[in-house]
Amino acid sequence: MTLDAAISLIKLTAERMDELYRKPVFDEWAIVTRSGEKTLLLHYAGPRKEQFQKKFFEDTKELRQQYRQGNYNIGDFEFARQARGTKAEAFIRIGETVFLVCNHTTRTMDDIAADPLWLGAQAPFAELCDKFRAHPVVHP
Repeated sequence: MTLDAAISLIKLTAERMDELYRKPVFDEWAIVTRSGEKTLLLHYAGPRKEQFQKKFFEDTKELRQQYRQGNYNIGDFEFARQARGTKAEAFIRIGETVFLVCNHTTRTMDDIAADPLWLGAQAPFAELCDKFRAHPVVHP
């Protein structure tokens, strides 16, 4: 899958999740890639692009630790249940070295999951994971 196709797919999925949840599940998301020791931002959607880039290393610390401890294939995801504020709530591995990072800047994943509407909003999220599993993002 191309990066542009991935962006379109993620936008549609986020809209569907928000519709089912009746409010934004994640108010920011980004596609990033690893290049050696550097993380490169490929796309960002949300209210704080400059701050996101500046605080990325700090805001993704918990998710990075979980990633390093696990064995995540393309299409696999992880949640940081207690991530507060700008700390990232979730990632999906969408390509060999490409990740989707999702966050709600004022709610934790536990807060989001406490709402019964989260159950329905999970279906599009799971479908998104399956689509990336079948068609990973290819980034040069």
